[in-house]
Order: sequence, then structure tokens, then C-alpha cells
Amino acid sequence: MSIKRSVFGKFNRRINNLFNPHEKYIQLRLSVKKITKEFEEMLKDKIEHNIISAEIRKGVEEDVDSIIKLYDQAWHSTTMPFHNLSKKKLLKLLKDSDTLILIAKVNSIDKGFAIIYLIGDTNKIGVIGALGVVPELQRKGLGTRLGMAIWDYFKEKEVIELKCTVYEDNKVSYSFITALGFEEEDISIVPFKF
Repeated sequence: MSIKRSVFGKFNRRINNLFNPHEKYIQLRLSVKKITKEFEEMLKDKIEHNIISAEIRKGVEEDVDSIIKLYDQAWHSTTMPFHNLSKKKLLKLLKDSDTLILIAKVNSIDKGFAIIYLIGDTNKIGVIGALGVVPELQRKGLGTRLGMAIWDYFKEKEVIELKCTVYEDNKVSYSFITALGFEEEDISIVPFKF
């Protein structure tokens, strides 16, 4: 079996538990080689001058209720089909050594989250499974702050490629992700399943 096929097999198994396979998602990828120092510095400068200050931490079992609340708030404000995130599945993700949940706190209140994980034979492909921000802070830079925390983690893990999926009707997310350099990938899959 080729590496590409085994990687996508694992990716598909991880993401095929919740969403309806008839829902349309776009698979995107970004080679780490395309992330220049200049681009990275531009993003860091952008968030340094943003009025939103956030503390970002690794999620733990005690954060389950907060993560579910954030997920509900973020997804109900998008065009994406909503699917419940159960405590059981979330606890399983928190125990998975290849998965990391990040939580962004603004003014002492959790306001955003990201679920990321590693795939590939050597865990060198980083996947952004979900990224959500509460409605009142959307388009205010918190998603970019979470994105930089994700990038710092993946850089530490020496990933060679980043992947994510976007619901085809979610034009705001698609624009945000493609502005970061992600390109559509010609492969039929559905998004991360919770």
C-alpha cells in the first residue's frame, strides 16, 4: 500500500463517524515549504497589533463542558450542518496521543478552540480537524491567533504538510484558509468526525 493511500485511509477513518457523507466538503492542503519566514512574520505582526489578547492552552478532561459549549456556539453561527459533539467522543479525542485540543481564553472566558491531529506513517502531516470561535469574536483575529498556535505546534512536530476541510457553502472560512495559502486537493473525503 502506498504511503499516500494509507495516510488518506487513516484520515478517512478518523473523519467518517459523524457527518453525513452527502454533505459537500472541500479538502485543502498546504506544503510547509510554502510557508515563508516573511509570511509567518506578517501573521505574527498582524496578531500583535490586534486588540484581541488571548491565552491559548492545551485542553484537558476538565475542559469537556467548555469545549462542547464553544463548539455549539461556533457551529450554530456558520452555514455548516450542525452535528452534536458528545462527551464520550470528546474524551476519546483528549486521550488520543496524536490529537491536541487548543482552547483560547479572552478576558478569563473560553472563546475559541481548535482540534488538530497528526497522521501519516511518521506523523508528519498535520490536520486541522476543527477551529471555532464564538460569534461575537469572529472576524476579530482570534481565529488567526489560534491558527498561529496550531502552526507553532505543527512546526515543533516538524510536519511537512497541513490539511483541513471546509464545508463548501462556508465562504468565509474558505476565504480565510485559502488566503493563508491552502489549495484545493483533488480527493473525495468528508471532514473530521467527532
